[in-house]
Amino acid sequence: MSLIETLGLAALHRCDPERAHGLSLTALRSGLVPLPGVVTSPRLATDLAGMALPNPVGLAAGFDKNAVALDPLMRSGFGFLEVGAATPRPQPGNPKPRLFRLSEDRAAINRFGFNNEGACAISARLALRPKGPVPVGLNLGANKDSADRAADFGVVLATCGPHIDFATVNVSSPNTEKLRDLQGRAALAALLAGVMEVRAGLARPVPVFLKIAPDLSEGELEDVAGVALESGISGIIATNTTLSRDGLASPHRDQAGGLSGAPLFEKSTRVLARLSALTEGRLPLIGVGGISSPEQAWEKIRAGATAVQVYTAMVYEGISLAARIARGMDVIAAREGFTTLAGAVGTGRDRWL
Repeated sequence: MSLIETLGLAALHRCDPERAHGLSLTALRSGLVPLPGVVTSPRLATDLAGMALPNPVGLAAGFDKNAVALDPLMRSGFGFLEVGAATPRPQPGNPKPRLFRLSEDRAAINRFGFNNEGACAISARLALRPKGPVPVGLNLGANKDSADRAADFGVVLATCGPHIDFATVNVSSPNTEKLRDLQGRAALAALLAGVMEVRAGLARPVPVFLKIAPDLSEGELEDVAGVALESGISGIIATNTTLSRDGLASPHRDQAGGLSGAPLFEKSTRVLARLSALTEGRLPLIGVGGISSPEQAWEKIRAGATAVQVYTAMVYEGISLAARIARGMDVIAAREGFTTLAGAVGTGRDRWL
């Protein structure tokens, strides 16, 4: 990390976590943060569901909920970005406080509840985003008070679809009551069928991913894998935050919401590896959960991921983390004798099964 970034992180950690989140976006937009630009190499270049990524390290949804910092984020070393979640109508989310740092655990708990400015406002910003080699996708959500939450995902895709490179169906957030019920086989199949119908009507159909929870049983994982393969979606993101609180040391460990960060690494990687086995390589997977180093990102690739995403670790490691992970993965791949990262996908899966 640069001295500026180190000092900035120290200052942000003196603030309320949600205020610090907002200030970090402001700092990015103001040009105060040194940015590395696009990070790539022949080894790092990755094909993800037909999208050409300069490197396989993406930004997970939740950091830039309203697509307000696309320009600097595209120059921050990421190989792809996911903004949102967006819902059809604006909503304030859950009452504050709703974000908690668990510094002792290198983790966070949030219960935001899909707070965002709504699909129309986000679509307008996406339409004006700079062009470049870094694909930008949108996490699709549902309004808390919607009469038909399953239909909300299609509404957001229809509104924003012309201005994005991919979309993610988020039925795995623990912070909207009963949202995770949509991961059941019948409900999920119906929801994805509706989303794929909307996708087919776009002038430029985009890849659609499904983001799942890490807390699914073996039977539920089998159902998800089966529905995903049958639906025609482009891949699965494993995983969202967890409701588990095993082994935490922080005083905030009992706060309600989804836990992310270091404690999620093993659990999410096991789910990733199991999905890789269940789908037999027929769907690309994106590994998320607890990544804070090139070695951990490499382990996700070896467990079956084509690409990875980070977010919570940036709270402790700064925005430069993406570039450091990408460059570190390039070094590891060269050391291990791989000319491309694709050759390493799934080579260590059995360790996690």
